[in-house]
Amino acid sequence: MSLSSGAAPVAPSSYSRLMLRRVTALGVGVVLLVLCILVDILTGPALLPVGDTVAAFFGLERASSMTTVIVWDIRLPMTLMALTVGAALAIAGVIMQTILGNPLASPYTLGFSAAAGFGAAVVLLTGFTLPILAWLTIPAAAFGATLISAGLVYGLSRARGMTPEVMILAGIATLFLFQSLQSMVQYLASPEVLQAIVFWLFGSLLKASWDNLPVTFTILIVCVAAILPDLWRLTALRMGDDRAAAVGINVTRLRVRMFVIVALLTAGAVAFVGTIGFVGLVAPHIARGFVGEDQRFLLPMAAITGGIIMTGSSILSKIISPGGVIPIGIVTAVLGVPFLFGLILMGKRRHW
Repeated sequence: MSLSSGAAPVAPSSYSRLMLRRVTALGVGVVLLVLCILVDILTGPALLPVGDTVAAFFGLERASSMTTVIVWDIRLPMTLMALTVGAALAIAGVIMQTILGNPLASPYTLGFSAAAGFGAAVVLLTGFTLPILAWLTIPAAAFGATLISAGLVYGLSRARGMTPEVMILAGIATLFLFQSLQSMVQYLASPEVLQAIVFWLFGSLLKASWDNLPVTFTILIVCVAAILPDLWRLTALRMGDDRAAAVGINVTRLRVRMFVIVALLTAGAVAFVGTIGFVGLVAPHIARGFVGEDQRFLLPMAAITGGIIMTGSSILSKIISPGGVIPIGIVTAVLGVPFLFGLILMGKRRHW
């Protein structure tokens, strides 16, 4: 029997509705992120007029030279660094939670950030500087220490089969090791050096500049490009090792490859801005609540969420203390705990 031309349209399938909801969530996230970026550029300890700031941002002649310098040489690098670091830590958190099957896994909780802090603290204590590009000394030390901690976790895990349980235990042991080494360095430091170490450990976007922003951004882009071919494998891994292996995935090789990428993402993120906590832990859970476990949507949503958290924290760090800037690591920690409590109470762990 033929259908008449006036027949009612076929209702969209549940899969189509799911895809529409995920795309909508990504779109709303992008809009919120853009708003946070704009507000972050407009705010700062200099308390510049909004009109003058907008004129400087768009390069209009009526903007004063001082405002132009503040907007382009200070505020814009800080905002872009917040966006880059937030995205990198959030993506690293998603990958770690996926390959380890643990909702508490993140670069911060498994010792990578603590190792970066130790590397920076050692350089500040000893006063060592690179003979070339001295401004890269502390970031290079933080980057190297992060890779050392990743190598330690990898070595311990490989000795026992690279299972998620062993990797988590190795990560926790590494966390306590480098936290203890941090405490020892702080104990040996003079009051002036101790102040510098503590400030670095707080995490601050004030270190962002057009010199170091391209380094962090390049690491992020390279790591994301390396992750993209494995998105379907990561999604399959969420169903369990046995099912992933059943569809032809080498689970151990995938874990090792993703673990190296996470180490690079974390090292690049914290090398210039210091220790930033909770972003890599909370952002993946928030993103997962909106788009689910499909890595094609989860990774970009987590990157957007991480950017929103970091730029939003940057705004708060400047609003809370007018005329000054509170280290952003303090703000992310203060915001991260209520977010985590809220996720627990609202049952967002249902995906696990």
